[in-house]
Amino acid sequence: MIAIDALSHVGIVVPDLETASTLFAQRFGCRVSAPIDVPEQGLRMVYVNLGAAAIELMAPTRADSPIAKFLERNPAGGLHHIAFTVDNAYSAAAEAAREGLRILGAGEPRPGHHGRPIFFLNPRDVLGTLVEVEEHVPTKNSDAARNLSGVDLK
Repeated sequence: MIAIDALSHVGIVVPDLETASTLFAQRFGCRVSAPIDVPEQGLRMVYVNLGAAAIELMAPTRADSPIAKFLERNPAGGLHHIAFTVDNAYSAAAEAAREGLRILGAGEPRPGHHGRPIFFLNPRDVLGTLVEVEEHVPTKNSDAARNLSGVDLK
């Protein structure tokens, strides 16, 4: 069994990051992080703080990124993935393999944009949903601070 600690975030792909950020900030009164560029994945993102979890809004920065391909299939954008935190991503990945869950990519955790180990489970193994598993950083602060460690919220 993979011991999930908490919901970290829900990833949503959007065609226009500024418009989506403004929607959450002005219409819903949420705090939105400064944009984060992730050039190796060809995307730019922001986090919308929801307290114990967040929404990760993502937009492509180049045509060959996985996020651009998602928008080709879903021009209005939409739900991309859900992410859970675990104490140890490497142990969780080993347990996932023992449980018969396939890990996308190289089959093992890799550093996420925040430097913490992450991996994605094959959606065919998890009710058709892309699931990200990320290692959290232990802290004495709130759950949201733990999940969004290193993210500057406005």
